[in-house]
Amino acid sequence: MITFKRSIAVATAAGIFALAGISGAQAAEATSPTVTKTVLTPEQKAAFQAARAAFKTAQTAFRAAHAARVAAVAASQPAIASARAVRDAAVAAATTPQAKKAARDAFKATVATIRATYPAKPVRPVKPVRP
Repeated sequence: MITFKRSIAVATAAGIFALAGISGAQAAEATSPTVTKTVLTPEQKAAFQAARAAFKTAQTAFRAAHAARVAAVAASQPAIASARAVRDAAVAAATTPQAKKAARDAFKATVATIRATYPAKPVRPVKPVRP
C-alpha cells in the first residue's frame, strides 16, 4: 500500500512538472514585437536636427555652469575651514553654554553667508527624442 501511494505521488509530481514545462515553453514562444523604423518627413527631420543642436548648446552651457559651481565650492573650503577653527577655539574657551551657543551660531551664519555666494545648481538638459 505504501509503495502504491508513493508511486501515485511520484506520477502526480511528474505530471505537474510536465504541465508546467509545457506552459513555460508556450510562454517562451510568444511573439516579440518588431520595431519598424519610420521615415521622417523633412519638417520632422529639420525640427529634430534643431532640437539636437539646441541640446548640444545647452549641454555645453550646463558643463560650464557645473564647473563654475565646483570651482566656487572648492574656493570657499579654506574660508569654511578657518571659520571652523575659530569656532572650535571659541567653544573651547567658552565657560557658559550661552557662549558656546553664540560661537556655534556665528559659525553657522558665516557658513550660510559663504554658501549664499555659490552659483545656482545647474539643471541638466533633456536629450531630444526622435519623433
